[in-house]
Amino acid sequence: QGYRAEMDNPAMLVLLPPVLRNRKDVLFGNMPEIYDFHNKIFLHSLESCLGAPERVGCCFLDRREDFQMYEKYCQNKPRSESLWRQCSESSFFQVSCSPHLGHCLVLTASSQPSVLQFCKHVLSHFYFQELLKYSTSCDGVQELQEALVAMLDLLKSVNDSMHQISITGYDGDLSELGKVLMQGSFSVWAGHRKGPTKMKDLARFKPMQRHLFLYEKALVFCKKREEHGDGYDKTSSYSFKHFLKMNAVGITENVKGDHRKFEIWYSGREEVYVVQAQTVDLKMAWLNEIRKILF
Repeated sequence: QGYRAEMDNPAMLVLLPPVLRNRKDVLFGNMPEIYDFHNKIFLHSLESCLGAPERVGCCFLDRREDFQMYEKYCQNKPRSESLWRQCSESSFFQVSCSPHLGHCLVLTASSQPSVLQFCKHVLSHFYFQELLKYSTSCDGVQELQEALVAMLDLLKSVNDSMHQISITGYDGDLSELGKVLMQGSFSVWAGHRKGPTKMKDLARFKPMQRHLFLYEKALVFCKKREEHGDGYDKTSSYSFKHFLKMNAVGITENVKGDHRKFEIWYSGREEVYVVQAQTVDLKMAWLNEIRKILF
């Protein structure tokens, strides 16, 4: 809070790098919102369970929508880290601001929680597993199990959104496609003709490696680019290739020859894509989500 406030201190303005002016919300993201939530709301909810620990699960379930703020924080983190690398050596942080606030240590990149730290600290399922271990015959077990599922779903949502912000080349607003439901890498064979797909024809060709993003309104095909850079600079990106509107998509759940494969066809089979997952379980997870949209 101190560093953020000092960026608005007129006496410190002369030391503030130009790149940081009016950009504290980028550097620190929505950390004030997260702090206020935990300090003023969620902590009190947990403290109310001191005499009734069986209500802990309900605390998380009642506030599950509030935890969506972590997704916003994680989506902003790459922008925050990029900005920090441009100004971390400035005298504003290294010389003037820390002593002024009475800090023995200067602000560093590690002073702000990483995405991994956030997920481990708040969304970690280990806390719930420990609670469940000692609550097998107590009241509130069902709520604890539901809270575990809710936090794991949120963790998946955060992870999916982190991949989404690395999509490049899409001419439009990805948020208009709805929420990201699934994402992952697949081998894909493409056919652009009407009529049933003949695997013996497609099998002659080497499959494309594609990273698919399943949104509520579209299925997006991307090509994953290799990670580059070192340390904080190491990132992956996904080059947009094309997308299919879900209101024109159909599926064939089984393809002869491999239980990991399924068909996605478009506009009355004008386009047919044979998709191979890494495992049968992964295939079924995708089919389940696609069915929810289609039916």
